[in-house]
Amino acid sequence: MDRARSRAPEGKAGLEGVVAGETSISYIDGLKGRLYYRGYTIEDVAKNCTFEEASYLLIKGRLPNSKELASFSAGLVRLRNLPDHIVSMMKTFTSKMSSMEALRTSVSALSSDDPDARISSIDDKLKTGLSVIAKMPTIVAYHHRIKNGLPIIRPDPKLGHAANFIYMLTGAAPDEETAKILDTDFVLHADHGFNASTFSVRVTVSTLSDVHSAFVTGISTLKGPLHGGAAMEVITMLKRISTPKNVEKYVLARLAAHDKIMGYGHRIYRTYDPRARILKATAGRLSKQKGNTRWMEMGEQLEKIMQEQKNIYPNVDFYSAIVYHSIGMPLELSSPIFAIGRSSGWLAHMIEQYTNNRLIRPIEQYTGELNLRFVPLKKRK
Repeated sequence: MDRARSRAPEGKAGLEGVVAGETSISYIDGLKGRLYYRGYTIEDVAKNCTFEEASYLLIKGRLPNSKELASFSAGLVRLRNLPDHIVSMMKTFTSKMSSMEALRTSVSALSSDDPDARISSIDDKLKTGLSVIAKMPTIVAYHHRIKNGLPIIRPDPKLGHAANFIYMLTGAAPDEETAKILDTDFVLHADHGFNASTFSVRVTVSTLSDVHSAFVTGISTLKGPLHGGAAMEVITMLKRISTPKNVEKYVLARLAAHDKIMGYGHRIYRTYDPRARILKATAGRLSKQKGNTRWMEMGEQLEKIMQEQKNIYPNVDFYSAIVYHSIGMPLELSSPIFAIGRSSGWLAHMIEQYTNNRLIRPIEQYTGELNLRFVPLKKRK
């Protein structure tokens, strides 16, 4: 029999380091720990832009002027409401359905109500994508309240994207600082190169499938604990550790067992994730304001041990988890919050892929056998 290994080009597990395409949307410098949106540093974008403004930048390719931003933001506001049949469908979901599963299913169902889903022009695809971006916070908030036996709260057109999401969750408009914190978190999560969910979105689009299908692909990929599900795992881990005095024993035991420490390490960054640095400052400020520094103390001890033992730094998931906990976001909403932020990046990549499309179809490294002798069924033992 023949072996195929020597007959195929050498592959890399997980496509690590493999250039899979070109983009002008975002750039990651993993060695220096830098991230750029359309050429602007993430520090500048996070400090100066709302989610709506950052979304315009990613999707349109440039910063908007005041009139353009107002029109763009107003358009998202008009698109927030869900069709009645989608709300009725959500009320049939069982209590076991997670928020990510509800988001995935509801976005898929939206396609039946949108005529643009079957229209091929880029402008129509853009309109459809913006409609999904606008509706995702509504879906997540409605499902959370329905699941907890609470009446749904309709969107408030006077509030921005992040503030309105908090309002629909809680029934109270957030203070300016809390709204800004979540808004900045959305901005930080908006895009990050060819990450797993974004790449899966581009693969879907490359087949000339529709916008809703691409969003469903992204949500499904983000759901995994090695991608968007990591923040929830971080909080679970910190609750298990409980106090700062238990950190060293817990981490060293996990490392000795070759277990992964959630919220640490990144495929691209070989130094500090710049998004984590921004969120760490926010988490530290919140901890002091609320008079509860336990989470940050554990975080800083974890960070020190992981750098000493493995030379690994925290990624965006670690400190975003602490921020969510500090502003009272329900634990199970960490992944949907990530999805809400990433939605504008997904749409930007959809438009880029549609505009200059080529079917994404890599080759594989086959490791099986060849030219086996076929044994008829009656002669098999």
